[in-house]
Amino acid sequence: MVASAAASSGREVGVVAGAGLSERRRMAIFFVMAVGQFMALLDIQIVASSMNAIQAGLSAAADEIDWLQTAYLMAEIVMIPLSAYLAQALSTRWMFVASAGLFTVASLMCGLAWDLQSMLLFRVVQGFVGGAMIPLVFATGFSFFDGPRRAMVTSVLGVISTLSPALGPAVGGWITDTESWRWLFLINVVPGALVTAGLVWLGPFDRAQPSLLPRIDWVHAASLAVFLGGLQYVLEEGPRHQWFADATIASVAWIAAVGAVVFFERCFFSHSPVVSLAPFRRKGFWAAGVLSFVTGVGLYTITYLTPVFLARVRDFPSHSIGLTTFVAGVFMTASAPVAAWTATKIDMRICMAIGLVLYALSFWMISAVGSDWGFWQLFWIQAVRGAGVLFCMVPSVSMALNNLPDAELKPASGLINLMRNLGGALGIALVNTGLQRYFAWHVQQLAQSLGRAPQDAMAAVAGLAQRLAIDMPSPDQAPMAARAAIGQMVAREALTGAFQDVFRLCAWVFIAALAAVPFCRGGSMMPDETQHHH
Repeated sequence: MVASAAASSGREVGVVAGAGLSERRRMAIFFVMAVGQFMALLDIQIVASSMNAIQAGLSAAADEIDWLQTAYLMAEIVMIPLSAYLAQALSTRWMFVASAGLFTVASLMCGLAWDLQSMLLFRVVQGFVGGAMIPLVFATGFSFFDGPRRAMVTSVLGVISTLSPALGPAVGGWITDTESWRWLFLINVVPGALVTAGLVWLGPFDRAQPSLLPRIDWVHAASLAVFLGGLQYVLEEGPRHQWFADATIASVAWIAAVGAVVFFERCFFSHSPVVSLAPFRRKGFWAAGVLSFVTGVGLYTITYLTPVFLARVRDFPSHSIGLTTFVAGVFMTASAPVAAWTATKIDMRICMAIGLVLYALSFWMISAVGSDWGFWQLFWIQAVRGAGVLFCMVPSVSMALNNLPDAELKPASGLINLMRNLGGALGIALVNTGLQRYFAWHVQQLAQSLGRAPQDAMAAVAGLAQRLAIDMPSPDQAPMAARAAIGQMVAREALTGAFQDVFRLCAWVFIAALAAVPFCRGGSMMPDETQHHH
């Protein structure tokens, strides 16, 4: 612990990001970095609705193609906490330039990939360098701006962080339908090159500390990769393979657990730890981390569940799913100025409580979902959720990063973004497992209900068979078609019931999260000059 503290203090030497820069140049740097963050976040889900096309194009097996997302997420989650150390060593500017440049090259190579193995290699590179851009933008925004501008910066990044994953499947589906799946990646080349060149042209805004590179603790870095990469793999693949009943999942989980033990030991006893846990010593940071974790649960689960419901229950095409889910993005964007203004006027704990209540309300409203619900039934639910997202995002990030010394901003930003991503990964894994188990339970309940009234069930099948026989080439086929139709109806209603149960559980998660709010650091986002930049 003593060695870790000494190393941390050594990193704090005179690194004040943005010192002496004009307001216009700060805004330009922030805007360019925000575009890079948008690209990295969009590419997480941009392949989601195009898996079949990519699978056919690369001649891949059905059980292999899911690695397109798993590989990206595993690499991204490793880099998010590691980015702070590398940015201190190389400077934020050159770290971001290198990340954006490599992301652009990796995107080009993904678009030119010749088989699944080459695609996965370039997706790993994409995810790894993309993971560096996400926390560095938050840290730079908090270092550059104070008060109302900082609140607006947080809102802008909140919109990007929440809207990008939601837009990914819709944008990806549209690109694949109109052009080719290869353009899912090739569209990054021009904006990626502009971000890289733009940040070089805008000049330096913080100092590098290259002396950190020879002192890097490689055991710590390796254990970080094993711990977080393994954890992400288990959370991604667990629901598909019955969790620890699968030998591979169980083995990776044990390896990740060993990596976690080594990682935390190095955090406390390494002379030069690659991840600093110093922010957790500050008042309320752990509580803000918990709330960021819960925000990730809500953000990623609802972004995942709504399209899945519309596709599996309503059989909506991708463009209709995109149109329906885009409502939340509209209200999210519209609420950004309100969330930013509120955060500068009242205690951020109150803002956070408002966001949690709105999120819980939206989950509770959608827990009444019916198998016939579509755009208009979901409209106001998504409006409530869209308004609540930034009332969670802005306070959770701000309570963690507000008034931190510049030397702690990058590590703190990495940790808070890591918590949100882990919340999303765990949330999706749990709701997938919940859907499977609740679906089986509802099928059993519906089957028992039909079994208690067999005459009514037989009459329903017979009546349906009579109606279907009119359009059948042979009347003998009608009973079989009727039984299949009844089976589909039972499956649809059972799946709808499973969605209802999962949505209700998510609502309770947000209600329970209110207990963490009083432990956060209070106050508005107006600057505390006694602490910032010291």
